[in-house]
Parts: sequence; structure tokens; C-alpha cells
Amino acid sequence: MGLLNLLSADRSENLFLPAHGRGKTLPKKIRKLLKLKPGIWDLPELFEIGGPLISEGAIAESQRSSASAMGVDRCWYGVNGATGLLQSSILALARPGQAVLMPRNIHKSCIQACLFGGVIPLLFDVPYLTDRGHASIFDRKWLQRVFKQAKELQEDIAAVVLVNPTYQGYSADMEPLIKEIHSHSLPVLVDEAHGAYLISQISPDLPKSAISFGADLVVHSLHKSAPGLVQSAVLWSQGDKVDPFKIARSIDLLQTSSPSSLLLASCESSIKELFESKGLKKLKSRIEEAELLKDFLINKEVPLLKNSDPLKIILHTSKFGLSGIEVDKRFIKKRIIGELAEPGTLTFCLGFSSHKRLGKKFVRSWNEILSSIGQQKSCFFKRPPFRIVSKPYKPYSYFWGSDFEKVNLLDAIGRISVDMVCPYPPGIPLLIPGEILDEARVHWLIEQKCFWPEQISDFVRVIS
Repeated sequence: MGLLNLLSADRSENLFLPAHGRGKTLPKKIRKLLKLKPGIWDLPELFEIGGPLISEGAIAESQRSSASAMGVDRCWYGVNGATGLLQSSILALARPGQAVLMPRNIHKSCIQACLFGGVIPLLFDVPYLTDRGHASIFDRKWLQRVFKQAKELQEDIAAVVLVNPTYQGYSADMEPLIKEIHSHSLPVLVDEAHGAYLISQISPDLPKSAISFGADLVVHSLHKSAPGLVQSAVLWSQGDKVDPFKIARSIDLLQTSSPSSLLLASCESSIKELFESKGLKKLKSRIEEAELLKDFLINKEVPLLKNSDPLKIILHTSKFGLSGIEVDKRFIKKRIIGELAEPGTLTFCLGFSSHKRLGKKFVRSWNEILSSIGQQKSCFFKRPPFRIVSKPYKPYSYFWGSDFEKVNLLDAIGRISVDMVCPYPPGIPLLIPGEILDEARVHWLIEQKCFWPEQISDFVRVIS
């Protein structure tokens, strides 16, 4: 089946990203634009249009308007997803040889940015939920312990990165975390890719965006948590801890010099949806509908896990001894397609579309799956053997060009990895280049391979 046929195929219940639900909830002006003569919107950086890094033109004016509406100093639209803007942010925050403190559940793009900039990733452990195999949220006391351990490594720490909310929709209390980081006179970048619509504050029950607590840089994916097209994103900047010139210079380094005018228009329109009355009314309706759906599923004894994101449903498959990866395959056959299949869970993204008739179909499908596979004893996941804070044996860039050999995992004990082992999604590295494969890590990776058989290899590349 060709790509064009796949793109146009009916997928029934689309419970995956992008959040616009295969075009159903794209902003009205974008839908009208796409109905015009094919390609008429595919324009270069004409004088009156400009670009994200050009001070004049419609895009510059739009970015200034969005920043003003948000109440921050500046913003930059991105056409390389949250990935490009997270990487640009890290390059703006740290000089070569400096370190950036970041959690173990960081997205792989941030680790890759350290390669580009000769930056040392200081990775800190986070709480772990053994009943489902998820990284969890942490508090200020945990972060203080991290700073204490990081100090012993005697690195020049330039900044801290936080992830909130997580892919599955867990959200921490960000205010004390940002205060703690600022008490060390460090800037903080928040990967809020899955939390764009938190800026709307449409409900008092929703977590608040890190922007409202003074985070210096915040990145939103506008297709994950707003009704934007894939690859659309925005970087917000406030305060005086990060030089805007360094940000712009880093974006210029990593983003295309020919940004898509369609994606830039999508950035503008999807942000407006989170501020203007019609968009907010639609979002409020989707949240209310999602909460009713969750209540219905729970009342029908579907095992859901609590999170902070009403638009994400986490099915707790390991409660019945089932792999979320296997359950996902069976849901797909029943034409219910989720977003994130993991060994212990299956996460569905409701997005901005209506799913009023989903409840009964979901319950029926789940009961049929449970009946066909058979309920097993609930399973638990071993906590990763990570230190509270660790760093690569040598700088990441050292291993990029090094000679390597491919060895069996069991034969890798004591060796230095040049691989990034990273099931995708969610894109959280289990191992990064430069880390030493001690016995505990190797045996844990072998266990993870049992859970992710199609994503984790029997082999790993190590320094020759």
C-alpha cells in the first residue's frame, strides 16, 4: 500500500496525535487555506511574510502578538517540532564544556543537542512507578537532593531542563521546582511539549503552565497539545537569564533556512485557538466530554490510571498481566488506534476531537480482548539501576566519531556504549553514548528487551 493511500485511509477511532484528529479540529482559517488551489500557500520568505528570525514582516508581527498575549518577552515559531526548539534552547543555554542538568525521562532530542554543542548531559534519576513502568513526578525535596549530588561531580552547570507534563500526562507542582532552580542562579528550560493547552487555564483543575511560574524558556509542541499541524511548535522566553541573541543564533543553526509558510501559519492559528473565545469554548467542551468518558469507563471497570491530563486515557494493562504493546495490536484490529503502547500501559490521546460514541465501543473491545487473552496475575517492573546523578564517561562528542564494535548485551559488561538505546515512542533513552555498561545496567536492559522485543536489540555498539 503506497504512502498516499495510507495517508488517506480511514482509521475509525483516531486516538493518537496530532491532536487535531486528522483535520477535524484544525483552526477554521487553516482549513479554509487548505481548500484553496493546491500549493498556493507554499511560499518562501517574501519581504511581507518574513520568517521566524527576521525582525520585519507578518511572521515577526505574529510572534510579537503571540508573546504579548502570553505575557512573555519573546517567542519563536518552529517548523522542526519541539525537537528543534528544545535543541536550540540547550545550545543557547550552555557553552561547550559546560553541563546541563536534566532528568532521566528527558526526550532523546535533548541528549542529541549535547552532541551538537559539546555540552555535558548531567542526568538525574526520577521517581519510578513499578506497577506500570513509568517515570513519575518529583518535588522540591527530590530536586534539592539532586543538586547536592550534582555538586559533587564538580561540573560547571549552566542550566536545568525539566519535563512537564510527561507523555502520559503526569504533572508536577512546578512553582517550587522553578524557585529551587532560580535559587541556584540558574535558568530553567521546560519541555512542555504535551502541555500547550495548559496556557488556556480553561479549568481550575488543570495544572498551570510553567510560564506562569517564571520558567525562563518553555517549549510547546503545537501538534501534540494544540490543534496545529505536525512539526509546528513554539518557544517562549521571559526574563533576563537567557540572551535572546543566543536563542536566535541557535535556532538559525538548527532550523531550515526555508521554513514552511503553511507550518508557520499553523503556529499562529493554533496559538490563537488557546486564547480566543471560540477556541476556548471548544476546548472546554472537549475536556468536559473527556471527563465524562473517563467516568463511564471507570464505572464499567476498565482499569484506568489517574493523570493530570483530561485529554489522555491511560489503560493499565499490566494490572491484568498484559503488555500494552500486545493489547494495542488487538485494539487496532478493532479499529481503535491508540498513541503510546508500552509494556504496562496503553495511552490514548483524545485530542481536540469529539468522541461521544467511543465509550461503549471501548468497553466492548476491552472486554473482548481481556476474554480472548485471559486475565493474568498483575505484573510489576524493576526500577532502573540509575544513580541519583550521573554523566557520560567522556564527552558525548568523543564517542560520536570513535571506532566501535557490535557485541551481545551480556558481553558488554564493563564496556562503554556508543549507542543510544531508546524505545520510540516515548523516546526516553535507557542508555546514552558514553555510559559504562555495568552488570546491573546490562541485566536491566536484557529485562527491558523482553518487554520491548521489537525495539531493543540483542546487541549494543561499544568502544573498540
